[in-house]
Amino acid sequence: MRFRSVASLLAFCCLFANGCSKGISRATAAIVFSVKGNVVFGNSERNHFQPVTLKSRIHSGNTVRSADGASINLALIPGALTQLSPNSEIKIEELRITKDGNQTAGGMRDRSTRIRLNRGKIIVLFNRSDRSALQFAITTRKITVRADSDCLFCVWTDGTTSRVTCARGEINASADAQPPVTIAPGYFQKSPTAGKEPLAAADDAAAQIDITESLEIGEQLRDQALGWQNRRPL
Repeated sequence: MRFRSVASLLAFCCLFANGCSKGISRATAAIVFSVKGNVVFGNSERNHFQPVTLKSRIHSGNTVRSADGASINLALIPGALTQLSPNSEIKIEELRITKDGNQTAGGMRDRSTRIRLNRGKIIVLFNRSDRSALQFAITTRKITVRADSDCLFCVWTDGTTSRVTCARGEINASADAQPPVTIAPGYFQKSPTAGKEPLAAADDAAAQIDITESLEIGEQLRDQALGWQNRRPL
């Protein structure tokens, strides 16, 4: 995985936060790179959903659902690219950017994303790349995953059991108020589980699939982000 290539994608950061003035934190919207099949988003409390298109603006508070055979590739915030797999659902709890007021990537001061995975699978390509504060977390009912440095990982849940698998870099995962553990590439963590240490993905069929899919989707996300940047001149 060429993380340096992902770093160049931060040239499009300013497009997430139009209108920000100096030091002001603003909610932003995810960018849709691609959508396959039946994917909807909206307010789950009101049961009001609409189909996702390439022009959709997906904000904090929105729930995104993918049907059987469907998927969606998103840029949540600069540095956090993701695919929601088939038969999956996330709620975007926070998408927020703070800028210094100029229209360059260097004006980024803080980025924050919190996602709740209700069911299914999400794959994340995460790139820190600069010194601005970057907070990224995915939670399920059983586990919380945080990314602090360049990484590629996958989170799956059926609502009762959760699994997080690391394909590149390192991630931190905590379950049931336990201290966080670091998961290295090629390892995974399940919750609930009797053991506290990450296990080798090579010994688990589902985790092996997680690794394979993550590597494939990570390249796809990187290429789509570069293509999106080329179509949107700054």
